[in-house]
Amino acid sequence: MKEPVVYILASKRNGTLYIGATSDLIKRVWEHKNDIAEGFTREYQVHTLVYYEQHSDMLAAITREKQLKKWNRAWKIDLIEKQNPQWRDLWPGIATP
Repeated sequence: MKEPVVYILASKRNGTLYIGATSDLIKRVWEHKNDIAEGFTREYQVHTLVYYEQHSDMLAAITREKQLKKWNRAWKIDLIEKQNPQWRDLWPGIATP
């Protein structure tokens, strides 16, 4: 899945959220899950992929990432729950072809 993506990770349902953008979602989420990525997600154990959206180019993904980071928490939760109401980990669906 090498294409521009904005993604949201969560520590648990309604828990701590992390928003990021990447051109390689599988690699990046694997890094978060295995605590390879230093910083926020490692410190707060934010490892569950609960949302992602694909974009046509990296500039569009980064623009959307910045937009989502400015949203209030309720809007972010609503966005997640519209596509993933159970907050299930989407990692198995992208990690295996």
